[in-house]
This record gives sequence, structure tokens and C-alpha cells, in this order.
Amino acid sequence: MATITLKPFKTPELIIECNNITPDAFAGKTPAEIAELEIFEGKVREKLGDFFSVTGSSGKTAAETDILIDGDCSRVKYIGSKMTAGTITVNGNADMYVGGWMKGGKIHVKGNVDSFCGIAMEGGEIEVDGNAGNYVGCAYRGDWRGMRGGTIHIHGNAGNDIGTFMLGGTIIIDKNAFIHVSTHAEGGTVVIKGDVEGRVGGQMVKGDIYVFGNVQYMLPGFKEIDRVRKEIAGESATFRQYIGDLGERHPKSKGKEIYANLYVKASA
Repeated sequence: MATITLKPFKTPELIIECNNITPDAFAGKTPAEIAELEIFEGKVREKLGDFFSVTGSSGKTAAETDILIDGDCSRVKYIGSKMTAGTITVNGNADMYVGGWMKGGKIHVKGNVDSFCGIAMEGGEIEVDGNAGNYVGCAYRGDWRGMRGGTIHIHGNAGNDIGTFMLGGTIIIDKNAFIHVSTHAEGGTVVIKGDVEGRVGGQMVKGDIYVFGNVQYMLPGFKEIDRVRKEIAGESATFRQYIGDLGERHPKSKGKEIYANLYVKASA
């Protein structure tokens, strides 16, 4: 694997949009050519090299290209947008839309990410060592197609609206989430190893949610049906199993309705 290193040297006055920071865009290019790639600061066209030094070498293909961003990207949006292969590592924080619409490869952010991480993601892997904002793995505003595949692993806390309109894939939150988990979901798995305040699974018709901590306010559309032993995200526990959202229409298989499952860890 060949590595291109980006090092921020200038803080943008506005947040910059860097859809071109992907192995797909960098593959087969020299550092000088990568520095010429277009980005936007507000409505103004800029060049990647106006804000980052570019060193190293890229691979012939995206799959052979690693990108290391050695510094803080708190004002850099769309890192890894629509990437299909390769890797991106951010030694710091990142702004919104990390890994949005990505189809493959891996992104590792060693700090925090802002909202819309993994929006409409179809494949690949996103790992965040810190916290995430709102709308992890959700659909774009006005769309009904949320995350469809891949894995998002947040080692810290996350905000609200996790997995909205989720269709597939897996989201793991190692600590706490706020409200609105898997709203409108029609598939996929969300694992929260901490607590959730409430509004879990609203209008959800398929998919699974696991909560290892407490759900402070349960929705009335979920009914407890069993206690089951499950292993998920490397941990095994006994859960109270709920089905729902019972206020919604549900698909049928072999004449039986299919429900979403909410598993809440049972107290000892």
C-alpha cells in the first residue's frame, strides 16, 4: 500500500468541503496533482494544497492507496465521501459527513466526528475513537434511504437520530446515545453499550436494536415477549426482548408479520 500524507497548515475562515479527500480521487496522482484538486470554502473554489501540504505517493488504484491526515480537521467536511476502497486515517477530529455514501474501504478517526457520520453508507468500515454528533448512519434530509451496509463503530458517545431510515449494516456505540434510535428503520442493527434516554425504535418495522444500559423512556409501541441470551458486538448477555413498533404496518413472511426487535439487557 502507498501512503499520501496531508498535513493541515492553514485554518480555513469558513468550513471547507473536501469531497476529493478519498483514495479514489488520489489514486494514480502525484502529490502535486493532488494539491491541485478542487475544494470549496463556502462558495469559493480553492485547491487542496491551499490548506494542506501533500507528501508521499499514491497507489495505482484506490484499493492500493492509504491517506493519512496528520492534524485536526474540525473544519473539514466530507472526508471519505463516496469512497470505494483504500483507507483514510485522521489524527485528530473531523467535521460533518465523514464517510458519507461510502461503498468500501476503511476510515479511522482518532478524535471526534461531527454530525452525519456514515450518512447513506453502503459498505466499508468507519471507526471513531472519540464521540460522534447527531445522525450517525442516517438518511439524507428528505430521503428514505439510510445506511444500507457496512459498519460504524463509535467508541465514545453519540447524539440523537442514530440510524434514521436504516436499511442494513451495523452501528455500534460503546457509550451512551441520546434520543431517536433507528426511527423509521427497515433493517440493520444498532448496538448501544451504554444508556439511551428514549424514543427508541419509533416507527421501526424491521431490524434489531441492542441496549446494554437503560432506556429511560420506553415507547408504548413495543411489547415485551421473552428473555433471551444473545451474543452481539463481542459481548454475551441476557436481554428482555421487545417487538414493535406495533403502531406500524409490518411486512409478512409465510403469512406471519415481521417485527423489529428491541433487546434491553436484563438486570441481574
